Amino acid sequence: MNSVNKRFGCLVAVDKASLSVREGSITGLIGPNGAGKTTLFTVIAGFEAPSDGSVHFLGRDITGLEPHVLAELGIARTFQIVQPFAGLDVRGNIAVGAYLRHTGREDAFRVAEEVGTRVGLKDLLDRPASALTVAGRKRLELARALATEPKLLLLDEVLAGLNPSEIRDMIPVVQGIRSSGVTILMVEHVMQAVMSLCDEVNVIARGAMIARGTPAEVARDPAVIEAYLGKGAAARMRGEASHA
Repeated sequence: MNSVNKRFGCLVAVDKASLSVREGSITGLIGPNGAGKTTLFTVIAGFEAPSDGSVHFLGRDITGLEPHVLAELGIARTFQIVQPFAGLDVRGNIAVGAYLRHTGREDAFRVAEEVGTRVGLKDLLDRPASALTVAGRKRLELARALATEPKLLLLDEVLAGLNPSEIRDMIPVVQGIRSSGVTILMVEHVMQAVMSLCDEVNVIARGAMIARGTPAEVARDPAVIEAYLGKGAAARMRGEASHA
């Protein structure tokens, strides 16, 4: 995406943001609450059109295309608030995504079982989606997106609400998705996961990109430290380190 702006009336939610995702990578997008991360996702996934700027995917200008068109092109996303189809079992929920490329019921349910197994839901496929724990619902949200067979997967805080053990269990699942050839762009607040998973991290604050680099580089960046901890925090940390 190149110099994307997104305005809601007088509010500038995204301010001239540019971001690139290398094919085959896991790229992180982090920033304080309200920084514009989810708005950026909604623009990439077609749920909102940018006010200015452009979005490209595999060399094609996809600016303003509808979400169902982008899904067919190979872009899928998860949502922070997981809302499964409560009247369906886990297998049926995943099959909803599989129907994008597999119109026959038998094929769609076969794909649903394969994807459910990949994300750790094999033993829960016949359980009502409404009976899943938070961790189970997160895996289901991931599975529904994966069932569309994306080339680019947008993960919006897929680890939010999980305990440390559940986060540790999910990290290899995400790594396995990348190993299967899917490129990942993830918004995440869990820094343990960002440091473990991401090849590169982009940082947004007040709608504008302020840093980009490896997880270690970004963690040391004074602008990033101040965005999270407030003005002067980087200098205070340097002072404390010098007196340690």
